[in-house]
Amino acid sequence: MVSKIVSLIVIISVIVIIFVSLSSKQNMVVVYEGNLEKKPVDIVLGHFHDSDCGMPVEDINYASQVISRTGKTWFFHDHGGMAHWMQDKDFKDDLVIWVWAIDSQKWIDGRKAYYTYKEETPMSYGFGAYENEKSDTIDFNELYLRVLRNETIQDPYYRGKILGGN
Repeated sequence: MVSKIVSLIVIISVIVIIFVSLSSKQNMVVVYEGNLEKKPVDIVLGHFHDSDCGMPVEDINYASQVISRTGKTWFFHDHGGMAHWMQDKDFKDDLVIWVWAIDSQKWIDGRKAYYTYKEETPMSYGFGAYENEKSDTIDFNELYLRVLRNETIQDPYYRGKILGGN
């Protein structure tokens, strides 16, 4: 009986040590503080977590980040998730928004970007950001309204309406 208890304690101790070492090695970033210059933070894929859904940012093409007046920076792997997260923040109008532009492959002002709305994105909102205007793009305000109204390709009705077919 005593040997079983000792074995159980050893197994539990090993599991705890493994979890503690993994969490300290990964050191995942959800909110970055001290970004007083309000410049885009270099996102390390798989190391930064989306502030809306909690999943890791694995693809820079649809990534965005928002920065508050105090320098807190939140990260998103889908522009629709960023707009969804912003909706209940009373400081949303004061946020600096950076989005990754697919065409120029750099961070640009999210409020000045052009957005497509038919792309296969990580959370299926469908928005891709571009520095240069192209046909069938919308501005940030329209993106925000579409997220608030659930008019994205996440919704089966709008998916069919936007992409055709269904």
